[in-house]
Amino acid sequence: MDELRRELCEYGRRAAALGLVIGTSGNLSAREGDLVVVTPSGVALDRLRPEDCPVVDLEGRVVEGERKPSSETPMHLALYAATGARAVVHTHSVFATVVASTMTELPPIHYNALLLGGAVRVAPYATYGTPELARNVIAAIEGRQAALMASHGAVTIGGGLEQAFEATRLLEWLCEVYVRALGVGRPTVLTEDQLTAVIERAFAG
Repeated sequence: MDELRRELCEYGRRAAALGLVIGTSGNLSAREGDLVVVTPSGVALDRLRPEDCPVVDLEGRVVEGERKPSSETPMHLALYAATGARAVVHTHSVFATVVASTMTELPPIHYNALLLGGAVRVAPYATYGTPELARNVIAAIEGRQAALMASHGAVTIGGGLEQAFEATRLLEWLCEVYVRALGVGRPTVLTEDQLTAVIERAFAG
């Protein structure tokens, strides 16, 4: 798990540098077998050291490390149980949080939304760290690589930390495009036929 701990620190620093998190908000995790390494509670991601990151089993019991796991660990573990993910990234990035606080979904106004599975659903609000929030997120992320959480933030999954982190970056870009487009006028949402044409072209290429 030492390598995964180093990766968590690397991506935690990148998340902070890109403004995807602020202070001690946001958390990341990665799974290897029946163990998950997760960022700790109460530590800013840009100040993490590998030894700060606790290792938990799939029931949430700490098996290695001195620090308390992130309060969002139940959501991370629920995502691992419900999907084939090997990494989870949760942020409170500005534009994702704006959309999550005002919409029921992020509509596909750009074809890159397909890289996340299409329109990104907003999970209904629930208190952070609760089983209710975990259930809401699981329902919202079904068939997707990302979900937004009402009045909270964003979460992405992937086959590894790099994939999950790049999904987070893409989600924030899509949210920013949408928010800025609203300032100009009414954004055009791509139709199912238009999205299908993009998929067909991608597979034909």
